[in-house]
Amino acid sequence: MANASAKRIASQNEATVKKIRLGLFLPTILSFLLRLLLRRDSLPPSKGSLTLYLGTFFPMFFLSRYLTQIGTTRRDPTTGTLISYGEDLNQPGLTEWAFDVLYITWACQVGSGAFGEWFWWLYTVIPLYAIYKLWVSVISPFVIGRGSSSQTDSNSKPNTEENGTSKRQEKLRKRSERGDPRVRVQARK
Repeated sequence: MANASAKRIASQNEATVKKIRLGLFLPTILSFLLRLLLRRDSLPPSKGSLTLYLGTFFPMFFLSRYLTQIGTTRRDPTTGTLISYGEDLNQPGLTEWAFDVLYITWACQVGSGAFGEWFWWLYTVIPLYAIYKLWVSVISPFVIGRGSSSQTDSNSKPNTEENGTSKRQEKLRKRSERGDPRVRVQARK
């Protein structure tokens, strides 16, 4: 059963690595073709446009290399037997975020070719999302969570008696008063 799972992950990784490799040059070609067909006045691209493209190309290149390296499967060259399927590229977390950055970069490259340089503003989604995740997972629980946690904890705890005993302690006390053999009475020092 584990072998079937490894084969499934390996086939998914191989397909994903092919898409990543296509993504290295296909958005650039599409952007150029769309500029040629729809926006001839933007040829040759301005210095600002080239700066934006190169500024986003390098993170895209490094992320695609990283994902390709961790997702590449290794097979025995003679028999074709699966040696290692690599890391699962469908896992959540850092891998998922790397794919998000790739997809947004590809969309910005193609969109800028079709609609204009203003389309690069879509790239601001990446730092805005990072700030949102930082706020939700780190800052908000640290700052807001302190004051509200003591109120919610007291509301969510089971009702206790005035002397400070819990329901379990009260149940054990009643059993010991009845002489239940399951409860040992220990003398307090």
